[in-house]
Amino acid sequence: MRWRSPTHRTVAGQRIDGAWCHVWLRRAGGTHAVEDLLAFADGTIHCGRSTDLAGLRRMLESGEIALTDPAADHSPAGGTGQRGWRSRAPEPLTPEGFLLDVADRIEALAGRPTAADRCWAAIRDYLRDPVEARRQEVRAAYLAVPPHRRVYVLGDMDAQDRPLRILTADLGTVLGGDGPVATEELRREAHEYFTQTEEAVERERRQRAVQHADDPPQPPPPAVTLNQTVFPSGWPDRLGTFALRNDYPAPIDVEGEVYPSVQHAYWALSTAQAADRTRVREAPSTREAQERGGRARRRPDWPAVRLAVMADLLRAKFTQHPDLAEVLLSTGEAPISYTGFSDSPYWLDDPDGRGRNWMGRLLELVRAELRLRPPGPPAP
Repeated sequence: MRWRSPTHRTVAGQRIDGAWCHVWLRRAGGTHAVEDLLAFADGTIHCGRSTDLAGLRRMLESGEIALTDPAADHSPAGGTGQRGWRSRAPEPLTPEGFLLDVADRIEALAGRPTAADRCWAAIRDYLRDPVEARRQEVRAAYLAVPPHRRVYVLGDMDAQDRPLRILTADLGTVLGGDGPVATEELRREAHEYFTQTEEAVERERRQRAVQHADDPPQPPPPAVTLNQTVFPSGWPDRLGTFALRNDYPAPIDVEGEVYPSVQHAYWALSTAQAADRTRVREAPSTREAQERGGRARRRPDWPAVRLAVMADLLRAKFTQHPDLAEVLLSTGEAPISYTGFSDSPYWLDDPDGRGRNWMGRLLELVRAELRLRPPGPPAP
């Protein structure tokens, strides 16, 4: 079962993250068709209708939802659910395993420990206190992992879950049906495997702490979104984040030429002919500047230099206008999402997946530079 993300729903203005997978949903005529099953962080499940884990169980038991196409041939395929000791495929997906998987996905979306996390926590408790009660806790945690996920729970493609199967098996048990008999020696080897794994993880954690010593200690605050906005009565007198956009009328001097806005300068500097550059610079509005620039012949090196040109234009805007620099600095450490409908997806945080948000990223870069070298007072 392959889960896909991201997706979300909004409840009372709050974003609820989700993930989805394919199942077969029974239609009115009794036939089944592929349908998206969506699971959300708050425990809501949607497949044809909204429900929860208890409702999903009923839908599976009634045959309303199937995990494979009921009309297809489900004769056992070679290798499915192999229970060999040295190498095995995952257990077959069952309705009960799917329910555990959906519950696990909801836990992950909500930021809570998954069954695999709880299994590792039980293993660590056992390593600190290797008594029988702790071993039984490891066994219970291992069996709580969805069966079709157990082979992957340790993240070890070579050992698979064999060390866990050894540790959780009773002495004298034949392991895996065709494996060795569980002995004290094998259990000691499994204990050593987990000890060495934890030591390697701790070494890696310490090394990461050194290598990533400059990482912010906290996640970033919510993004500041710079929407493209029209002001029919003119720009507001009181500055706001709208002034960070390229169409805001903040004249900038670039190599002795004054442009009415970053938008004018960008499109003027993109042109190949001096006459076109002048026409764009003298455009009566940013919209007209973009129209004139877009119709002109482009500089042959423009794709290679446009990012650096835009970065320089933003530096000019915020160093030549300290009041605008203060607006940019007021966004703190928040990511900046630059949206709109008239610019290329290259510059925008576009929800269709094509957007690269270079404008937002460049504004964050210039913001950091302003903290390092604050602009001087405005020119008299």
